[in-house]
Amino acid sequence: MELPLVVGVDGSESSLVAVDWAVDEATRLGLPLRLVYASLWERYEGAVAQGSPEERVSERMMAGQIVGAAEERARRRNPELKVSAEVVAEEAADALLGEGNNASALVTGSRGRGELKGLLLGSVGLAVASRAPCPVYVVRGDKAGLTGIHERILLGAGDPATGAEAVRFAFREAEARQCPLDVVRAWRCPAHETTDHPRPADEPERYHQERASALLGVLLHDAMADHPGVRVRPDTVEGPARKVLLRRSAAADLVIVGARRREGHFGLQLGRVSHTLLHHAPCPVAVVPQRV
Repeated sequence: MELPLVVGVDGSESSLVAVDWAVDEATRLGLPLRLVYASLWERYEGAVAQGSPEERVSERMMAGQIVGAAEERARRRNPELKVSAEVVAEEAADALLGEGNNASALVTGSRGRGELKGLLLGSVGLAVASRAPCPVYVVRGDKAGLTGIHERILLGAGDPATGAEAVRFAFREAEARQCPLDVVRAWRCPAHETTDHPRPADEPERYHQERASALLGVLLHDAMADHPGVRVRPDTVEGPARKVLLRRSAAADLVIVGARRREGHFGLQLGRVSHTLLHHAPCPVAVVPQRV
């Protein structure tokens, strides 16, 4: 049985955009869709109840209306898709992180209804992308990126030891979308070489570019063999990875990056590249954890 694609909904415009995008994604991948609204109305029923009975009933009604409207919206967009919905009495981030244990992936909007419009990425989206045990899509970006008119996806290639899951994820996405996969590995020529990376006698830039190309070949080798129908366009580019990928994402429908687990700490380590894309990318972003 395929695990569902789980979407966090809260009634905000951002979450409704995420629902529409998730319906299309679940359809492409052949997955059921699960809508989750996190509500803490049950906290009012404890010994330290807050608010009047009418307010408590109103909270329950609002939760049901929000998740019901999202479910109706999803069914209208694709009547053939298997859709389920539930109100969960937890904080939003905790609810989605818990759902991630039984999900193919999680989907969030870029901001919640309680957050300021000026925020680049809401606290829930950032917490879920940072800590989820499964891939997380943050649905953000301009109209072109959201509607998929570019017909290409972009993978930011990490190291072979930490980016294998992101590579497999990217190839499955490209196969499902029947579109090219652009794979970019950024490289830089260090200002001060170390003993680990001594400066060659000539053409130091060529050395670093060839090293990046070799790592890219190792990273893609198995996935290219497993998905021969995917058109892969590998590239190495000099410059900071976050700037290179942000620029390239303007012509993509989805940008994918890996995340590695931080030794001795809870959750995932999101570096500057992931943070930059989650806050600024003009298209949806997928963060894929490396399994350990």
